[in-house]
Amino acid sequence: MVFRQMKDKRSPSELEALWKEDDMAGGEKVRAMVVIMRTNGCCWVKHGGCTMCGYREASLHDVSEDDLLKQLDQALSRYKGEPFVKIYTSGSFLDDNEVPPSVREKFYEAFSGCSRLLFESRPEFITEETVKTLPRNATVALGLESSDPEVLATAVHKGFTPDDIRRAGLLLKQNGLAVRTYLLLKTPFMTESMAIRDSVASARFADEFSDEISVNPLNVQRGTYVERLWKRGEFRSPWIWSLVEVFRQLHGTVHARLMSSPSGGGAQRGVHNCGECDKKVLDAVERFSFSQDISDLSVTCPCEARWRAYMESENLLGSPADLERGFENELTLRMV
Repeated sequence: MVFRQMKDKRSPSELEALWKEDDMAGGEKVRAMVVIMRTNGCCWVKHGGCTMCGYREASLHDVSEDDLLKQLDQALSRYKGEPFVKIYTSGSFLDDNEVPPSVREKFYEAFSGCSRLLFESRPEFITEETVKTLPRNATVALGLESSDPEVLATAVHKGFTPDDIRRAGLLLKQNGLAVRTYLLLKTPFMTESMAIRDSVASARFADEFSDEISVNPLNVQRGTYVERLWKRGEFRSPWIWSLVEVFRQLHGTVHARLMSSPSGGGAQRGVHNCGECDKKVLDAVERFSFSQDISDLSVTCPCEARWRAYMESENLLGSPADLERGFENELTLRMV
């Protein structure tokens, strides 16, 4: 109730957030401006939404075209000529009910001078007609999450199939546009070893239509189904070692740039190891995301043996439950 009151007090004409970070454009590491918009929200929320997505809480009601244009003005007031601009909403930038075409055109015009303009969309909004309206500097981000249809339907409740994403990705590529595909490392009900296999298989599926593949370790967001599992000890966010293993297995086998910028890394709700090595290993992941040099992932910590023991215990028990909450002593014995 308190959160809802705070949410209702937020102005629909103000951005949710804006910051600057590093990313790639034209084969070089550059500064990027990240814009998080307040919109009427993702259309899929009306059908229950995705199990891990808490962005519905950032959505508002009755956000008008004028509100969205005022948000654009705020973004432009902070824009310092960064060559890469990313625009995120609670759902799909190409959904007319979330961002009307006239507003999208204003965004395209405002950032026509940058090298890359990235935004996200569900595949149903990527059509022959829509693609023709996209600027040539556009990179469209597709949230595939997993190439396993059953995982998408049950564990993620995504509302589309891997083939839907493939169709959209190939259509974008055929029209000369760039594609960044998001994968979710460790959906609900997966063990660590299952999550690694799923992300590796999904990346190879996505490589056909992707310029970049971003592997996103699941971060436990508030008010989600995943949070309920996590609070009951039925889910543990992935180990950073699992993310490193995904990149090790994929390196040299896909053409797309591999990357990851974990949300909540090092926290219990986010991807984490023992706590002592988290920053070191996350820094290695960041270096690899830019260099694609596998030697950047050559980091070590005694907890890597703990991670392997954890996976062995999961496989023996046949359970994705958070074993650290109840089997710490057993894992320590196995590691020794």
